[in-house]
Amino acid sequence: MNAHIANFSNSVIHCSRSTEYRSPFGAQKTGSYVDLAIDVYCHVDEVVLCYAYGLYSLSYNEMRCVKKEADGVRWHARLRMPSESGLLFYWFCLRSKNEDIEKIVDKEYHDLLYRKHEENRTYLYYVASWEKKDGQGKFAFSAPRVGANEDKYPHAFQITVYEKDFTTPDWMKGAIMYQIFPDRFHRDQAFSFSKMKDSEKERPERICHEDWYEDVDIYGKESTGYLACDFYGGSLQGIAEKIEYLKSLHIDVLYLNPICEARSNHRYDTADYMNVDPLLGGIAGYKKFSSCMKENGIRYILDGVFSHTGADSKYFNKLGRYEGNGAYSAFAEGKESPYASWYSFWRHEDGQIDYDSWWGFPDLPNVREDDLSYRDYILGPHGVVSNWLRGGASGIRLDVSDELPDSFLREMRSCVKSATNGEGLVLGEVWEDSTTKVSYGNYRDFAFGRTHDTVMGYPFREVLLGFLKGDIDAFEWALSMERMRENFPDEMFFCMMNLISSHDVPRAITVLAGKPDPGDRETQRKTPLTPDELKKGMDLMKLAFFVQMTYPGCPCIYYGDEIGMEGYRDPFNRRTYPWEKESAVQLIQLDEYRKLSGLRSEHEVLKNGDIRILYAKGDVLIYERYLDEKGRDHFGRICQGSNNALCILNRSDRMFLLVDHDPVSGVVSVLEKEISSLSEEDKASNYESIVSEQTDTRGKIVVAPISYKIIIQD
Repeated sequence: MNAHIANFSNSVIHCSRSTEYRSPFGAQKTGSYVDLAIDVYCHVDEVVLCYAYGLYSLSYNEMRCVKKEADGVRWHARLRMPSESGLLFYWFCLRSKNEDIEKIVDKEYHDLLYRKHEENRTYLYYVASWEKKDGQGKFAFSAPRVGANEDKYPHAFQITVYEKDFTTPDWMKGAIMYQIFPDRFHRDQAFSFSKMKDSEKERPERICHEDWYEDVDIYGKESTGYLACDFYGGSLQGIAEKIEYLKSLHIDVLYLNPICEARSNHRYDTADYMNVDPLLGGIAGYKKFSSCMKENGIRYILDGVFSHTGADSKYFNKLGRYEGNGAYSAFAEGKESPYASWYSFWRHEDGQIDYDSWWGFPDLPNVREDDLSYRDYILGPHGVVSNWLRGGASGIRLDVSDELPDSFLREMRSCVKSATNGEGLVLGEVWEDSTTKVSYGNYRDFAFGRTHDTVMGYPFREVLLGFLKGDIDAFEWALSMERMRENFPDEMFFCMMNLISSHDVPRAITVLAGKPDPGDRETQRKTPLTPDELKKGMDLMKLAFFVQMTYPGCPCIYYGDEIGMEGYRDPFNRRTYPWEKESAVQLIQLDEYRKLSGLRSEHEVLKNGDIRILYAKGDVLIYERYLDEKGRDHFGRICQGSNNALCILNRSDRMFLLVDHDPVSGVVSVLEKEISSLSEEDKASNYESIVSEQTDTRGKIVVAPISYKIIIQD
């Protein structure tokens, strides 16, 4: 907005992502100091730093900046971060005589200025702009609104203040993750269809597929309708039997969707927290699976569903399928049950029983997380979480963690760390920016070192797929990613779960190349990718893999994405992996993925090295990952492999890139050429493999349309 309301551009400058203006960079530890500077190239009497900090409530304060006489332009302030973690928002207020401020602002905007007439004073605010490189701000006529329930405009600059002793597991930083929906990944060698079919005797609503390659059910049985109760027989032993496949993908960590006993195939309707579903192999199968993962150096985390249970469970027992009294009969018939206090019941005027349930689904009754008997059952020293962690799991992924109370989440973190000597992971399902997530009327305690280690990277997915689809350009991608890097604690940022698909969203290839979601399941089934869409989707998926594998955080591959499995929302994003029926195109895609994941495993600079975006414009994105002069990563650890990786992505489908890079200055120049105008010499110089090994990247680097190139330097 500077250029729109100011008489000359850049008359005031503060860049939150430049250490010249804000030092140190990014999120800060409690009790640390931050130096803030702002350049003012016009006369004003004073520059005031305005700030508000806190979490559940915000305290507003002001500090007058000090003018540095050496240059007469720079104003400075030093802030000590609060001793309690939370959010700190800040902005600047320029205060001077009316005529001074009026000289800065175009005449047509004078009526919008905030004035103190009795003092002959006028205020002009300098606030954050989310559209400018390096976090440069802009003018505003009013102060930012920063309260949890306020409309956040104008924007304030943000500093995330986190616990000074906050650390996350080193094994998670930069790890490659693979998500598996257990029923749909692989049947084990001892699979028995008749045994699976027997489960229908106790739960007649179930549908069992004898044919692994049969499409998913969308109707359910006539008596029940669709219930997500069709099963294929994938098991934990089936996963273990594919250990060599997982190792070929260079997987470090598995994330398993729920494995506890439940009625549905997704198992988010927990029936027994302490028992592995018999269809997955039961406790015996789990122990074998856990041993296999440990022997092969692959960690795994389990999905924890603590917002609700199943109505068909030992705890609620609405259908009466479990021994003992559940909470439902305790309320309905006045019987004794140890679970009676876990749920909220009431009767309507007609006497009908009702209860609180997750998003109104009666099969998913909500639990009362503040109930101390429930907390003891889940988080106590002999509770559910400790049981699974001591049994081999390396962490817990929290389903709908933004619907769990902050106090429950803090106790969860304490429980996980206690059960694992501090090495366990708490991964939360949060779909928005977790540093400023608001729910239940408050900013939430997600990103400050007291609850989660990290969260699912849905914002990463949204921005990356948006860029690859052409909805945003490379500059907008860079702005969004740099804002995340600025706002997240480093410990959290470097183990962010950077996904492009999951069990809750359409497959990435369908989003990138398919038709818009038609809505109903019948039409979704009849709308597969055309051959042209499939080719386009496979090409764009390679670019998505490239960014996942070269960007900081933990790239997470949802099973089957590595071969381009397609599908709209649930249940089509949960189809079976087509073992031994992969197409030639899928196997080529798999090979591409293996090369990229192998590159990340070989060169640790791609895991925890620092990042610098060198060029982001239109279809072209260029950044480098680098170690310091002693070969150390962001956390000061000596790394294996090369010290620098130059990463170039060309989203265009018709332009070759001719890239010149000066590795000393970091300056990059890019020339785009139409395919038809490229010389034969240039075409011949294009890469044959995904990586080039060279010590000097000066000179022409050629990158084909819808392609990428990685230059590895010592």
